[in-house]
Amino acid sequence: MKQKATLLALILLMASAVPVCAQEWKEYSRQHFIVYYKEAPLDFVKTVDKAAEDYYVEISENLGVTRDKGWSWENRAKIYIYNNADDYVASARQSKWSSGAASTKEKTIRTFPSAHGFFDSTLPHELAHIIFREFVGFQADIPSWFEEGVAMHQEKAKRWGAHDTVRKAMKDGTFRPLSQLTMTRLRYGTGRDLINLFYAEAASVVNFMIHELGDQQFIRLCKKLKDGESFASALDSVYVRFKTVDDLNEAWVKYLKNE
Repeated sequence: MKQKATLLALILLMASAVPVCAQEWKEYSRQHFIVYYKEAPLDFVKTVDKAAEDYYVEISENLGVTRDKGWSWENRAKIYIYNNADDYVASARQSKWSSGAASTKEKTIRTFPSAHGFFDSTLPHELAHIIFREFVGFQADIPSWFEEGVAMHQEKAKRWGAHDTVRKAMKDGTFRPLSQLTMTRLRYGTGRDLINLFYAEAASVVNFMIHELGDQQFIRLCKKLKDGESFASALDSVYVRFKTVDDLNEAWVKYLKNE
């Protein structure tokens, strides 16, 4: 009898730990995207899809991307919109400082409506990750600052404000050269100051490469990465004066100091 009572108590305890009714995803499907949502208003969901379609074209043109096949039917990208930040952190298992996350191979974006700069920053940033990786290849060995810089470059506000943030870091002694930035890993418990600096430097150096060294050079670099060249080799062959990342760092720092 005692064993039965213990078993019953265990069953009740397990039942109480499981939601009685998990909230199901609703689906809104269009040409290149499937938007999954729970409580977000349908008008918001439609706006997300429209914005994603526009960025799909704009980002591809910015990166000089050509596709063998488009994102259609079973190849469409998926956008999951969680109810709020807490739902996103708990259900998508993301860091509290994150406003969006992209799984590049699965062409999946996870975010929430109140994410800071949802339409101007979060959506284009995460979409750029997918488009860029699909273009250069998922096996390409690329410094995280370069990949994040490409994504940050699609955020217009962050693109133009990054230089000033980096100049401030140079003055207060917190600036990290590219060799050190390459070794930096952002983790769950990483401090906000380091996170902000990492993204600002990534945005600044990629902005420098595109606008000061030439967008065609940048596209050539990406194509070499797509062809399987290492980042160091591609950098050396496209930008003749940069034999190493240290040379790129020197030119970038000089530009920021003199511009």
